[in-house]
Amino acid sequence: MTYAAAVLLGVAAGMLAGMFGVGGGILFVPTLLALGLGQLHAEATSLLAILPTVAAGTWRQHRYGNVRWHAALVLGVGSIAGVEGGAYLAVSLPENVLRKLFACLLIGVAGQIAWRARRG
Repeated sequence: MTYAAAVLLGVAAGMLAGMFGVGGGILFVPTLLALGLGQLHAEATSLLAILPTVAAGTWRQHRYGNVRWHAALVLGVGSIAGVEGGAYLAVSLPENVLRKLFACLLIGVAGQIAWRARRG
């Protein structure tokens, strides 16, 4: 039952993320929390879940000639450094601090969506 709920919630979160133009993690992390994962595991799972999307999107865009490989390599290496630093920080912080920081991120994203809607 949990796997079916995860798939349904994942599809719904993906559709909402696409409609509102926000990253799926903004919706996937709360969904995973609702399914019983802790904050750290929910964030890590959300990051892992993005890899197939990145691979499929890169393959598809490569076919259209839209991938700039040098820029992708630079971003990839920079992302590895960011992930290492973020993971170190995430494991060193208590769960309640991670939740509060994620709540701040959600408020910021909500503000950005409202700002874009206001500007038309």
